[in-house]
Amino acid sequence: MATSRLASRIATGLALAGAGFISYIGVRYLSDPQAMAPTFGFRAYPTGEAADFLSVKGGRDVAAGLLIVALLATRQRYALGIAMLVQSVIPANDMLSILRHHGSTTTAFGVHGLTAALVAFTGLLLIREGRTAEITAPAATPVTV
Repeated sequence: MATSRLASRIATGLALAGAGFISYIGVRYLSDPQAMAPTFGFRAYPTGEAADFLSVKGGRDVAAGLLIVALLATRQRYALGIAMLVQSVIPANDMLSILRHHGSTTTAFGVHGLTAALVAFTGLLLIREGRTAEITAPAATPVTV
């Protein structure tokens, strides 16, 4: 029982850290895309008016963070686990895109790859927590009248 409580706290901490991190990145992309673009990992990135396209990434990042907070706030932990597994595809795709276009392998693996792994791990913890709760929940007792 104590182990499941610890796993639940770890999952909550990782989810909140992830929400804060991706929301911060999103706000930075919305407020200063020119400064953020070089940190993504590509060798070339849009500049000038073309950098306005980066606000799309910023908006998506903020939405991803808000989704995590909303599902935690409504205690939808199993749904959050599924959502985080699905969202782990985003940094995995970022990593593969950087590698495919000969960008920074350090950033590809160290930032995007690690992020994908942590998001997927958190999702699996949350899903496992939901399944464990279903298995250990007491059976409903029929009401006799």
